[in-house]
Amino acid sequence: MKLARNFFVTAKALQEEIRKELGPPEEGLRSSTQTVILDSIVRNTRGYIERVSNQINGAYQNGWYDACAVMIRRLLETLIIESFEYHGIAVKIKNPAGDFFYLKDLIDKCLQETSWNLTRNCKQAMRKLKDIGDKSAHSRRYNAHRGDIDPLLGDIRLVVQELVYLAALK
Repeated sequence: MKLARNFFVTAKALQEEIRKELGPPEEGLRSSTQTVILDSIVRNTRGYIERVSNQINGAYQNGWYDACAVMIRRLLETLIIESFEYHGIAVKIKNPAGDFFYLKDLIDKCLQETSWNLTRNCKQAMRKLKDIGDKSAHSRRYNAHRGDIDPLLGDIRLVVQELVYLAALK
């Protein structure tokens, strides 16, 4: 019994030493949950969309709610740009220098675009997702909590799924 215990303690110490020496994997770890973004919605879209979605889920899973909110904001921005590019109208969301607009203007242009018809719920949800991401990214004294993210889970799914289809990524 004592030998088995010593073996277990030694193995655990060795595992921890290896983890410290090697660090995390180059491209990060897979989230073990899909609480925020379902893999089925983003699987086989674009690698960077899948990785951002994984980071959203991993940040939520670990209680890093500001990181989760900022990555939600990033995913929203990415999917809006993907939608405009797919429809061949990306010029509508760029400034004269060829840079994409900031998220507020991207959302405004997305909501005004006549090439598609977003659902009423999607339109309302976009601004909520931007708001939580902005607070987490730009407010020095704001720290997101799980209670800030949880009420938005349905909105997140709705917006991501609608924009994935709008951009013909699925």
